[in-house]
Amino acid sequence: MPKSKSKPKSKPKSKDGSGAAREATPLPDTRAALLALHREARRRRDAAPLLSEERAAEAEEIARIEVHIARIERAMDPPLG
Repeated sequence: MPKSKSKPKSKPKSKDGSGAAREATPLPDTRAALLALHREARRRRDAAPLLSEERAAEAEEIARIEVHIARIERAMDPPLG
């Protein structure tokens, strides 16, 4: 009996259905603007159905924003030493 070949899981598509990666969209460099984006992404994630690709995509976007916020906050801290 031949083994069934499963398709590799594709990444969630963007909200507009184009499949364009949000990672290509540059994030702002101010903490305030990032927090506003974070708030909106959380709102979209919370409005998306559980276990949906849209919810997963928003969770990834939230993580991407949080990493950028952390970079900015780390740069604001004075060096130890």
